[in-house]
Amino acid sequence: MTDAVRENLGYFFCETATSLPDHVALIDLWNGDERKLTYGNLDDRANRVAGLLQSRSLQSGDRLALLVGNRSEYIEIFFGAMRAGVVPVPLNIKQTRPILEFMIEDAGCVGAIIDPDAVRDGLEIIDGLGLGLKITLGAAAAAWIAYEEALVQAPSEYTPAISFDGIAFQPFTAGSTGRPKGVRLTHEGMLWSVRETQRHWPIKDSEVGLVAVPLFHKNAMRGTIKPILYAGAKAVIMPRFEPRSFLQAAARYQVTFTGGVPAIFALLLQHRDLIKELDLSKLKAFAIGSAVVPQELIDSLERAFSGMKVKESYGLTEGGGPLREPVSGRKVPRGSCGVAAEGYEVKLVASNGSEGVSEGELWTRSPTVTRGYHNLPQVTREKIIDGWLRTGDVFRLDADGFFYFMGRVDEMFSCGGENIYPKEVENLLFAHPAVRDVCVVPIPHGVKGVVPAAAVSLHPRARVTTEELKAFCLERGPAYAHPRRIVIVDELPLSGAGKPDRKAIQQCLCEPVEEART
Repeated sequence: MTDAVRENLGYFFCETATSLPDHVALIDLWNGDERKLTYGNLDDRANRVAGLLQSRSLQSGDRLALLVGNRSEYIEIFFGAMRAGVVPVPLNIKQTRPILEFMIEDAGCVGAIIDPDAVRDGLEIIDGLGLGLKITLGAAAAAWIAYEEALVQAPSEYTPAISFDGIAFQPFTAGSTGRPKGVRLTHEGMLWSVRETQRHWPIKDSEVGLVAVPLFHKNAMRGTIKPILYAGAKAVIMPRFEPRSFLQAAARYQVTFTGGVPAIFALLLQHRDLIKELDLSKLKAFAIGSAVVPQELIDSLERAFSGMKVKESYGLTEGGGPLREPVSGRKVPRGSCGVAAEGYEVKLVASNGSEGVSEGELWTRSPTVTRGYHNLPQVTREKIIDGWLRTGDVFRLDADGFFYFMGRVDEMFSCGGENIYPKEVENLLFAHPAVRDVCVVPIPHGVKGVVPAAAVSLHPRARVTTEELKAFCLERGPAYAHPRRIVIVDELPLSGAGKPDRKAIQQCLCEPVEEART
């Protein structure tokens, strides 16, 4: 194996392809069909992607926009591009057209591969930007190349390469506080993460992972796809999440683990009839993260799924997974994301800069930390200090070394002088048996400045009034933290990453409140 291959993330599963070429790597359920790719198939198609891109004059370090849905082509393109030294730019296919155009231009993409079935106006967007290379997974239009036809004809020989700047791929952050930021992630850091994960938290080649969250999100790639392919296991890819189809796929393919955001697991609990009916005995682990994980949800899942272990996961685009379950086997307490992961440095820093505190912003340092934010040198200097990434997430540390997520630094607000994290109010509301999902945001108040307000969705057939929910919070928590306004909705609006869309929720709740009490 050459150095270029050994040091290139695109080849991280090629040893598995050599030793287990006929072993099924991916089961693709796109459009209701079932397609199976063996490790040999996947490796060959990734090589053909590399040959295709080099034959079309893409060079080492060129950026390639990737706008593809949850299907096997996404994975072969993602890793195949890296084999050619091309840097894939995975994009949120649910984003608005202006944001997609901004990200493609900001990254400096010279080409794009588009799945027109997944991206509305995708072809039109790329045509408008004037990119040189345009490949479509659909029928070829004028000046577009049909992907499958081109892949079959692609040269089998190409030059393995690493991007000239060492960048493996360049995703964008969600942009919850402004425009999305390009995150420069290295081959070295990503390979270190894959290898360390299998070393300390190994999975067997008999495991089956189920992916129903978007492949452009770290929850799918870091949590399932990369560990699966490195271990020689199997991944089942669903085009989108739908509760009953999800449960049926888990039973049919004898899935052993899956991960995602809290919202999808809360929806599963609405189908207890199917949970009881299906054989889900192989399903042993749920990893839930990317948003606040209420303890009531974890308890309900473990009651509904016999033998199931639910863990609260933590990770970030810019810095990998710095918190994990202890390798010693110590049990992780309820509400904790774990301890400092092997190989990661972590520390908590108070708002005044003090270290060694029991509550503060989490800083982390490891090979996985981003090389910096694309085109944003000032943001890079502010967020990365001596190799330490300021995560923007506030944690509490207990005496046994376990970390508990409290909220985002920029989500904390002061209500009449009292600091409030949305999570503490959300946990109060989650404790009510009628509440299925909740999101708390600050809204203007004539006396307090801002006060908590909540959008709440209820379990099917549950009945409760907003006043009863307010009284419930007042009985169980501090008066200053109770939500002054509650709106009951059918579903919380979600971002493309499956997190509650706090901006949309705040717009719904932001009319001033003028009550004088509490």
